Amino acid sequence: MAFTEAQVKNLEAKLNSKNVKTRQVQDNVLAYVEGWRVISEANRIFGYDAWDRQTLSPRCVWSGMTDKQHAASYIAKVRIVVRAGSIAITREGCGSGEGKASSPGEAHELALKAAETDATKRALATFGNPFGLALYDRELAGVRNRKALELENSPPEGPVTWLLRSETGVDACRFEQPEDFAEALRQAMVGVTDIEMLFGLWEQNVEAVRALNRHQKREARGGDLAQSLVSLLKSCAVALAKNPGEAEPSPASQSLHREREIQPKCEIDKSKLPIGELKRHRSKEHLRYVRRQPCLICGRAPAHAHHIRYAQPRGLALKVSDEFTVPLCAIHHNENHATGDERKWWETHKMDPLEVAQRLWSKTHSSNSP
Repeated sequence: MAFTEAQVKNLEAKLNSKNVKTRQVQDNVLAYVEGWRVISEANRIFGYDAWDRQTLSPRCVWSGMTDKQHAASYIAKVRIVVRAGSIAITREGCGSGEGKASSPGEAHELALKAAETDATKRALATFGNPFGLALYDRELAGVRNRKALELENSPPEGPVTWLLRSETGVDACRFEQPEDFAEALRQAMVGVTDIEMLFGLWEQNVEAVRALNRHQKREARGGDLAQSLVSLLKSCAVALAKNPGEAEPSPASQSLHREREIQPKCEIDKSKLPIGELKRHRSKEHLRYVRRQPCLICGRAPAHAHHIRYAQPRGLALKVSDEFTVPLCAIHHNENHATGDERKWWETHKMDPLEVAQRLWSKTHSSNSP
């Protein structure tokens, strides 16, 4: 027997539920043991000078900008060598990690450390329950006092307030009631005229919709609100895919229009107020014209009609005026939206998009257009 009797007893012992943490991953609750705890258990069971860790072939698989921060993703392999008496036991594990920071060096450091920790836990888990092996069993038979673990780490009851975000994730509105949040998101999706903007809006709010679904199930109300939002997303996406910029009204949007028709209409030209509101022109003909033009960067045609985001102040589910659009191919359109600073992106390409947008707008509208 390589290990001592005390070591074998520790390796065969059940995992203490107090050492287990949980986090929400989409609709599932993931249980795990923290990295520092795993290393502490290795020192306790094997001894501080009886095991080694070696990082093998760390590799950066992605780096870039996200949410105006530097980000990186790493994968790594870790080799664990435990000296038990006269023999050495070797185990290996692979892991991945991500990091975000204000500087590239810090982001890469955080990502690499996370990948090393993940790989270390997977390698040590092969030795027994104290390192997290028991968590791979769905019944958690190897966890001590698992009922207390389930109660202590049960999913939260849902947010106190419901947060509605725009497609950029910047603007947000809070609602006290889930029904008010669902209605606001429904109206935002109905008002979208671009499929890319629709998916961006959904991506920013999908976690809230999942939380809404769980909240309704706990309250024994079913999942009607969340299901209706998913159905509305599908109908809006199909309509926008058939006629870009000319979505057919969905049943939900028709219902909203009927409700608005009942209310007395009082149109106000807000641009003529003492503190005027910027006009946002909408022109389907102009968007079609822009899409027929070649990409400003590479010359591919046809292209997407890209709205210059800094041309006007943004609003919830509200793009800038159609007069500030320029043609970009799908590749450069995605690249532009992925950057954290659009002005800098255009400066890198040595181009003034506002000047191009003004020239294109003048070709589809008369000179006296506002």
